[in-house]
Amino acid sequence: MRHTISALIGVGACLFATGGSAQKIDWQVFAEPFVSSAHAQAIDWQKVDDTLGRKPAVTGDVHRYGFPRSDLTVTLDGITIKPALALGGWVAFKPMHDDVMAMGDLVLLESEINPVMLKMIGSGLQITAVHNHLLGASPATFYMHVAGHGDPVKIAAAIRDGLAESKTPLKAAAPAAPPPTIDLDTEQLDQIIGVKGQANGGVYQFNVPRRDPITEQGMALSPVGPMGVAIGINFQPTGGGKAAITGDFVLTNDEVNPVIMALRTHGIDVTALHSHMLNEQPRLFFMHFWANDDAVKLAKGLRAALDKTATTKG
Repeated sequence: MRHTISALIGVGACLFATGGSAQKIDWQVFAEPFVSSAHAQAIDWQKVDDTLGRKPAVTGDVHRYGFPRSDLTVTLDGITIKPALALGGWVAFKPMHDDVMAMGDLVLLESEINPVMLKMIGSGLQITAVHNHLLGASPATFYMHVAGHGDPVKIAAAIRDGLAESKTPLKAAAPAAPPPTIDLDTEQLDQIIGVKGQANGGVYQFNVPRRDPITEQGMALSPVGPMGVAIGINFQPTGGGKAAITGDFVLTNDEVNPVIMALRTHGIDVTALHSHMLNEQPRLFFMHFWANDDAVKLAKGLRAALDKTATTKG
């Protein structure tokens, strides 16, 4: 039944986003509340920080704000999921022309989806996807992808007011001191995956970029990691050299089934396949996965799947 509900929510989101027809929507209608004459170079990022109640991670010209669901205790296969593994909502702001492009992925309970959605569309934000990433988690979590273009402070206020309809913590928590250790052979994982990972909240994370440039509404989505278009792979240690893994592969249509075959052949479950955006080029599909097993064994399975994609290694 949970799987059916998830599918229906995903279909409903698609119908909502397209108006239930193939007719092209003029998204300018949604952008109008954010129209601003401010130049991107003059963005007052402190006002954005103050509005969102947290400091961003800044990479290049992208300011990315994290909204982890630290208020939730979510379990799957007997594992308590750390926020950095699969509960790390975020919103990224990238200067675009005279304003900003904003994109985000927010973690919500089922009961929070429609209140948050109504508040955000009332403020002029676009909803680009609603779906699950995990199967069998308790409580079930869903992921709402949002987008906007315009004045960054107004977009930040829309995000804040929308999230206020959920129990997402709106005050940033103080960082844990010391941070949890990563009880895995991270050097070997780096070697197998082919890029350098980094520790975050007790989770070892990889961002593997694609070789092809990715654009949205003609704007290059770069740097790809902060904008959510790099392949994300997360390892949470579960003891004895084992790890729970999840994340998402960013794929073109011809890569989808070869990656499914590679993951399933190596004992890694495919838990979701869907889009996150509406107008990206090339068209991309996001494949989420889950397993809990020997970390090195799983890394080799993930590497086999990565070899089916146009990604950068090294």
